[in-house]
Amino acid sequence: QYVTLSHRWGDGEPSLHDIEDHTIYDMPVKGGFGKVQAFCRVALELDYLWAWSDTCCIDKHSSAEVQETIGSMFAWYRQSALTIVHLSDVPDTGSIGSSEWFRRGWTLQELLAPRTMLFYTRNWSLYKNLTSANHKEDAAVLAELARETRIEPRFLTDFSPGMDNARSRLQWASSRLTTRPEDIAYSLFGIFNVYLPVLYGESAAHALGRLLTEIVSQSGDISVLDW
Repeated sequence: QYVTLSHRWGDGEPSLHDIEDHTIYDMPVKGGFGKVQAFCRVALELDYLWAWSDTCCIDKHSSAEVQETIGSMFAWYRQSALTIVHLSDVPDTGSIGSSEWFRRGWTLQELLAPRTMLFYTRNWSLYKNLTSANHKEDAAVLAELARETRIEPRFLTDFSPGMDNARSRLQWASSRLTTRPEDIAYSLFGIFNVYLPVLYGESAAHALGRLLTEIVSQSGDISVLDW
């Protein structure tokens, strides 16, 4: 069993090469290193021995590994025992809805894929000090998630990747942003359960065009062309 981290990338995120052959707790507490250290401590406190973060558990210098990762990311979050969400811009007394986490492209599948999630605020306190083992099962949190994402609670708690409700799935992502333009399409591959080449350097329009072509081909739903 392992725990996954969902978060917004910031400055100084450690790479795989930064932490190879090092003990994470012996490294400087700065930038993303401190975040990974805190994540590992929380995972250990919850009795998990394995923790996975997208910042330092992928060799981003390997195009083959990046391709495999993008194709597998949804499954990795789905198969995790727990996903810990760190909202670095939400104070202990704040609301999760104010976080930029809800406006980033990759975090959509990181919300939909896990069956069990816990939200933590800036200082690594449980959101609203809720002691539930799964915030997706907390009625108040689930209502907040549905309100902020405009996704029905039934999809938040029991989401299946594929072509059902294809237009709605595209609309969930329509207001989200990604740092690399093509990622607005690549971040949806897992949600639609499609396997397409990752071609960084193509435009966002071209990447979305390939994705929409695949969706129409598999689903026959041409309404997705007007999402």
